[in-house]
Amino acid sequence: MPSRPSSCAAAVFAASLLLSGAAGQAQAQSQCRFLMPIGGTGEPVVQKRISPDRLVGSTNWNTDFTVDRGFSSYRVKLQSASTASGTFPVAVFLRFTDGSNLQLVNQNLTLAPQEQRNLGPFPTVPGKRTSQVNVRVGASNMPGSTGFSYRVSAQGCN
Repeated sequence: MPSRPSSCAAAVFAASLLLSGAAGQAQAQSQCRFLMPIGGTGEPVVQKRISPDRLVGSTNWNTDFTVDRGFSSYRVKLQSASTASGTFPVAVFLRFTDGSNLQLVNQNLTLAPQEQRNLGPFPTVPGKRTSQVNVRVGASNMPGSTGFSYRVSAQGCN
């Protein structure tokens, strides 16, 4: 029967993985650049409040970021801008020049005030040219999330 590593050895191993992962992540992030939101103010970070669902018209749930050149992967950062903890229904899509799309994330994130989550990296799809990264925050089946504020940005990385 194989022996189990001591809890001290396991903790050292886990810490070394975390440190090496953090170093690799910092190096990868230095090769990333912000994507600009479509129809924005010229700033790469968009701040919004989740609006209620609408029977007529559209919601403000979608934020599209334009992809103006090829990247090897994409990242999305979502940060709560609310003063209370809340659940944020989040979906992330890559949209392609041929009109198709790929859903990458569909989950409910519970965030404390000012807490942020980094989503990705999401690799490019071979044979497809990405035209937009779409982030949707809000959902018809989550009316309790209405009114929560957040900041969102997307990055392309090589």
